[in-house]
Amino acid sequence: MGCGRAVLCIIFPPLAVIDRGCGTVIIVLLLTLAGWIPGAVTALILNYLAATRPRETRVVIEQQKPPKP
Repeated sequence: MGCGRAVLCIIFPPLAVIDRGCGTVIIVLLLTLAGWIPGAVTALILNYLAATRPRETRVVIEQQKPPKP
């Protein structure tokens, strides 16, 4: 998690998690409306976990069509 993202988590938590999905944004928005501290802490935790989680690697193998006789 970058320094800019951490500052954004503290200033406006829902904007900091906008790339995590609609459900995450709604949860953080509701927590921010209930109290600024729960929203900011949740945004910091979600962004920290997303930054430290290993990324998935997918390998796609395409089969070649046999040549026509």
